[in-house]
Amino acid sequence: LDENSFAGRRFLLAEDNAINQEIAVELLTAYGAKVETRDDGKQAFEAFAASAEGYYDAVLMDIQMPVMNGYEAAAAIRKNGESRVDLATIPIIALSADAFAEDVKRAHDSGMNDHMAKPLEIEPLTRMLRKWMP
Repeated sequence: LDENSFAGRRFLLAEDNAINQEIAVELLTAYGAKVETRDDGKQAFEAFAASAEGYYDAVLMDIQMPVMNGYEAAAAIRKNGESRVDLATIPIIALSADAFAEDVKRAHDSGMNDHMAKPLEIEPLTRMLRKWMP
C-alpha cells in the first residue's frame, strides 16, 4: 500500500456512527481516495441515485442505520439497475459488527457484493476493494 493506492477512486460511505465514519474516511483518504459520507441508508440511496453514472467506484454500507438500513438501501440501489448500468454493477460492501454466516447471506441476498466485519482494518479492506474494483 502507498498513498496512491486509491488515487482517483471515489467511495460513498453510509455510516451513522460518527467515530466509525471518521475511521473509515481516514483509512481511505490516507491512500488517495475521495470519500463522501451519508448518515443513513436513505441518504446514501438518494446520493447514489442523484449522481452521474460511474461517479462512485464503490459503496461501503453499514447495516444498522436509522431511517433505511443497509440491506434496504442496497436493495433499493439494485432494484433500479435497469435504468442505469452502475446501479446493477457497483460494488456494495456491507460493513457490520455482525459477521455470522446468516448476516453475510442476508447481505448477499439484498444485493451486496461482499461483507466486511468491523472494526475496519486497512489491509483486509484494501484486499476486498481490489477484488471488486480491478
